[in-house]
Amino acid sequence: MITVKLVSEPSGWTERIEEEREFKTGFFAAHPQSPIPPEERKEFKGLNYYPPKLDYRFELELNEHQDKKRIKMAYTKGGEQEFLQWGTFKFEIAGIKLELQAYKSDPNEERLFVPFKDTTNGKETYGAGRYIDLDERHKTSEGKWILDFNKAYNPWCAYSEKYTCPFVRPENWITEPIRAGEKKYQKEKRQNSRRFHVHT
Repeated sequence: MITVKLVSEPSGWTERIEEEREFKTGFFAAHPQSPIPPEERKEFKGLNYYPPKLDYRFELELNEHQDKKRIKMAYTKGGEQEFLQWGTFKFEIAGIKLELQAYKSDPNEERLFVPFKDTTNGKETYGAGRYIDLDERHKTSEGKWILDFNKAYNPWCAYSEKYTCPFVRPENWITEPIRAGEKKYQKEKRQNSRRFHVHT
């Protein structure tokens, strides 16, 4: 079953997106657990985003796999972690049918992990791909999942070599541009000699 985008904006949706982005910028600028290295925070000018666009927000049923395969994701600094391939989201963008796999690290985990790559990577967005996290807060009253690419974020290793994270597996490489969510970090564009990785 394929679910297409909504035709009307949920009440307060744009405002909530903007508030979440402002909160994240404040966290990155000043919080002790910010992924921005302490010596760089004075120069931190905030994060870059695409404007909120309803075309990239979907209310979807998760096609849960009966046979949940155990797969391994390689990490940027070496090593692997096992995940369960939990289900498939099917949707359309600009009339093109697309799919993404959702993963769990444990069968009892509530959260779904949806990493993805698209054709903006390395140009407009972080080269190694972006992530979306889903939990019970991201469900409608009818029980559908809200897959909102406007909330796609960069892994923390986009900001510091301190972190490591899983690479996006080929089954979640989208062959279309996803111009929603977080863009490439400015510092990455200014300092091409620095190499950045991805966060878990």
